[in-house]
Amino acid sequence: MLDRVKFSNPCVSGFKALARSLSPRKPLTVSQWADLERRLSSKGSAQAGQWVTENNPPLREPMDCMSARSAVHDTVLMFPIQFGKTEVAVNALGYCMDRDPGPIMVCLPGEVSMNKWVAQKLTPTIEETPAMKRALTSVASRDSSNTRTFKDFAGGQLYIEHAGSPSRLKSTTVQKLIVDEVDEFSNNLSGGDDPLAMLEGRTSAFPSTYKRLYISTPTIKGISRIESLWNKSDQRRFFVPCPHCSHMQHLEWGGLHWSADGSQVWYTCQECGAQIDEHHKTSMIKAGEWRATNPGAKVRGYHINCLYYQFGLGPRWADLVETWREIQNDPARLKTFINDRLAEPWEDAAMRAVRHNAIADRAEQYPLRVAPRGALVVTAGVDTQDNRLAVHIVGWGRGLAFWTLDYIELPGDPADEPVWAALADLLNRPIEREGGGSMRIEAMCQDAGGHRTEAVKNFVRQRRVKRPMAIFGAVPNNAPILSKGKLHDIDWKGRSDKKGVMVYHVGTVGAKHWLYSRLSADADKQTEDRMTHFSDQLQPEFFTGLVGEIYNPSKNRFENRRGARNEPLDTWVYAFAAAHHPELRLHRATKTDWDRIEAYLDGKPVHAEIQAPTEMPEPLPVPTKNNPVINRQNRRPNMQPRSW
Repeated sequence: MLDRVKFSNPCVSGFKALARSLSPRKPLTVSQWADLERRLSSKGSAQAGQWVTENNPPLREPMDCMSARSAVHDTVLMFPIQFGKTEVAVNALGYCMDRDPGPIMVCLPGEVSMNKWVAQKLTPTIEETPAMKRALTSVASRDSSNTRTFKDFAGGQLYIEHAGSPSRLKSTTVQKLIVDEVDEFSNNLSGGDDPLAMLEGRTSAFPSTYKRLYISTPTIKGISRIESLWNKSDQRRFFVPCPHCSHMQHLEWGGLHWSADGSQVWYTCQECGAQIDEHHKTSMIKAGEWRATNPGAKVRGYHINCLYYQFGLGPRWADLVETWREIQNDPARLKTFINDRLAEPWEDAAMRAVRHNAIADRAEQYPLRVAPRGALVVTAGVDTQDNRLAVHIVGWGRGLAFWTLDYIELPGDPADEPVWAALADLLNRPIEREGGGSMRIEAMCQDAGGHRTEAVKNFVRQRRVKRPMAIFGAVPNNAPILSKGKLHDIDWKGRSDKKGVMVYHVGTVGAKHWLYSRLSADADKQTEDRMTHFSDQLQPEFFTGLVGEIYNPSKNRFENRRGARNEPLDTWVYAFAAAHHPELRLHRATKTDWDRIEAYLDGKPVHAEIQAPTEMPEPLPVPTKNNPVINRQNRRPNMQPRSW
């Protein structure tokens, strides 16, 4: 009668798991298992059929780090595209399902990439690999144990997630974690959490048996997650013997040479200087080995580049050189090549000269809130956060040379009045001038984006400081530094306001390019020749934040550097925009204009038309359609600040 009994699925699953656990099986590494069991599908691979590790020998050791008997816990792969890094992940997954079961999570950057990975990699692999299909408790598409993002298998469960879902990342405990294309992850989730940190916490229940595999091509230096992980690893590179002298070396792009027309390409041995042709590559790679260049680190890290492509698996050397020659004047394509082919993080040449420690090293000995002789006009930029206001006070001189005169953060919720009173007091305090006298802040810009837009507009409306401007970041990347003002007619309580507030848009991308180019140009100059000046009384965090963003040429925008707060940079941009105020226009000031300003500050006789500044800031007339603040028809092309 027993043969007629229909067992429920849980029972069947239990019997299958018991049978598999009792079956004697030879211990295998991941690469051995893949050579034995893995089959490549035509749906997800250019070469369908049995997997053969020897077709790409550098993949063997990284794969074997995920083997049951390997002592390695964390593995980092910083690989180029088309090198098989995703196949490493799939082989490791198949091995774990078949030979080393337990709870597993595979995480992709977003929902689209997750769905693509399931459709192009996971599903075809399961269909073509009997060992993985046998491991599943069910292959029925409508079974709850076999869904698109969850699969139950004998001895474990597979979770497929994406980094944009914080609730799902928090709710799953796993023994093995595979993270693909980690550099495409969001910097922070909606709640402020770092998705990578959340993922690492999923393995805490298995402190001695966990395994984590991180895979990606890098992106931008200082932002790249895989670069950060690689820097903490033992930094293994694939060393190959020279076919002439047998010297072991890892292949670098700088060792590649070509003829004037690019038709002939060869590699030069670091030891004997002999010419290595591409046809030597197969035997060299077969005899190669991974060597740690940062021994002692607990994390295993592997880096390789496009020079190691096996024939048929990627572009040949001549093709790579042809692309390289074509893209030298195209930063976006150059970045893509360096990331995708060389597997190196991109760094703009100008950025090498604007590292925060280099800028801090050339800080000058002048006290804060005291303007050196060259600083002739002062503006301010204010960044609005939910719990503070960041204020950057900048002095401007000839040619738009500038001095940071103060940087301070005022704690407090911008929804409350005390923080605004503190801001008004700070901006209305005179700035001492070297040699005697004082100066006032002539204009300020304050960020009105985020959650405190109406509070900022209300402060500007009250005119408690001189020439206040509410600003937003401009959407177009080629926007002018300061746009024409636009009247907003809703007050801070949401009621119609006939007077309104003038709102401006700031071209932040252009402003940051301007700053970074100035910082770069000053790198090797003497103090008296520099256009950028910073006090040695500024805190180290200021310099980190001043260059806290990195330009991404492929997206034509600046992105936050990992671990850096960028308020010093943002506030400088706003102070720079304030220098473009329609009544100042310092960016158009001529030598004569600066002479007049300096003469007035020095107490020297000046042209009769120059007016002395008022003792206290006077409110400007409210611009209306019929009575604008600026009559452009009657203005001179280079109108001077009203104070002079």
